[in-house]
Amino acid sequence: MPVKCCFHRSTPTNTMAWSESMDTLLANKAGLDAFRTFLKSEFSEENVEFWLACEDYKKTESAEKIASKARMIYSEFIQADAPKEINIDFSTRDLISRNISEPTLKCFDEAQRLIYSLMAKDSFPRFLKSEVYRKLVNSQQDGNHKRWLPFL
Repeated sequence: MPVKCCFHRSTPTNTMAWSESMDTLLANKAGLDAFRTFLKSEFSEENVEFWLACEDYKKTESAEKIASKARMIYSEFIQADAPKEINIDFSTRDLISRNISEPTLKCFDEAQRLIYSLMAKDSFPRFLKSEVYRKLVNSQQDGNHKRWLPFL
């Protein structure tokens, strides 16, 4: 078993790594929580909630659960005046509306792709420039200096 250097420290939330890509951010629980907090402050948390619902939906195995989850996603995010209606084009919304009676695991793929693209091009860059992210990065950097360089 390799021995780790005494200066090695694994960080549960390496906030700097989140800036590498939105996938890195979304794959990290703390990163996802921070991004959600930011989106809530911008009144656009429905985007990440829809994306997460689609990720969960694609893992569904039971045909019965596929139908019920599809209806839930449709009523919560897709249909006109849905409580958390996402901003997608008419043709994508219409296609989902026509296919919701016999949903497949791919029925939300295009809408999910559009929302991911919107977050990646718009929300994610703003998140990286936000006060929320800057505070997290600064607190982590301050913590590292205090922990490893107590004389500073």
